[in-house]
Amino acid sequence: MDFAYTEDQKMIAELAKDFAEKEIAPYVEEDEENHYYRREILTQMGELGLLGFNIPEEYGGNGLGWMEAVAALYEIAKVHTSWRLSISGNIWGPALTILEYGTEEQKQLYIPGLCSGEYAGSFAITEANSGSDVASMKMTAKDMGDHWLLNGSKMWISGGHTSDIGLVFAKTDPAASGSKGISCFIIDYNNTEGITRIPINKKVGMWSAPTSELVFEDARIPKQNLLGPLNKGFQICMWMLNNTRMGCATGSAALSAACLEGAAKYANERTQFGQPIGKFQMIQQQIAEMKLEDEAAKYLLFKAAWLKENKLPSQQATSMAKLAGCNAAVHGANLAMKIYGSYGYSDEYPCGRWLRDAKQFETLEGTSNIHMTIVAGIELGYQPDR
Repeated sequence: MDFAYTEDQKMIAELAKDFAEKEIAPYVEEDEENHYYRREILTQMGELGLLGFNIPEEYGGNGLGWMEAVAALYEIAKVHTSWRLSISGNIWGPALTILEYGTEEQKQLYIPGLCSGEYAGSFAITEANSGSDVASMKMTAKDMGDHWLLNGSKMWISGGHTSDIGLVFAKTDPAASGSKGISCFIIDYNNTEGITRIPINKKVGMWSAPTSELVFEDARIPKQNLLGPLNKGFQICMWMLNNTRMGCATGSAALSAACLEGAAKYANERTQFGQPIGKFQMIQQQIAEMKLEDEAAKYLLFKAAWLKENKLPSQQATSMAKLAGCNAAVHGANLAMKIYGSYGYSDEYPCGRWLRDAKQFETLEGTSNIHMTIVAGIELGYQPDR
């Protein structure tokens, strides 16, 4: 496998890195302290074409694929993990799913705005009592003839209260068992009554990434906003998650890299007993552990992107990338805090943010246990690799 970036990939990575360092990095600590979501960043990303990956130019995309998308998101997430949600929330979630399952009218109406940053996107699956068991969701959508009536709630939705356009999954056949009877709907949040969006501000990390509870009370959704076939929402959901999980894989690998770079730099700056602490074997062991896990996570990330780029089965590879990135980020953040010592426990350095943000990857878009099950199930032949 060729590990070198092509010229296009190198250009995209440099563009994203330059943008992140100039427009995101100066405000990271301020935004974290204030739990502030800087909406204009999304618009700027759209203007630069950083939201158009995997989308054809005819719908406002940049015509570039998975390898370029991961290269760009990796540089952005390395600066501030919270902003990894932008590409997942706009492109790998709503836009790409509408491209795959939508009507031509839906594609023309929603995808260009998601690519340009005019619209902020989201997708809502999880409920208070329905997490890993997606099929157990209780939210309903009732066919009222000329519209759908949505009732129920969604929990822990990334960008839920700041998005303009979102995908929502609900039961359209409550009598159906298991994963049957679920459908997907496109929601125009700015023009739909009956939806209450409640920010979730008390959380361990990801302080600059908005998280929400959504409550639907007789929300009227136009009939034409059904996405894909009726009662086939579970299949749509699983297809989408195999794409959006690349955001988790990329973000976690990037966070691992940030921890490694920061720890190595600090180990060369901090002196004890007359020499940099990086000269001590225990510190070197910790740096070596971080490097091994970081390289493995990055390799698996780009392997999954390459498989997707070439339209090959990628579900197992995506779960492996997400798992490896998660483990590297959590372990790397923990080791970084040890290497920084007492300073790592202060707000003077980013170790606390790294550790807080790393833990979310063990839960988002499938817990680590779920991804272990996916990897093992495919390897054992219990389910196909899609």
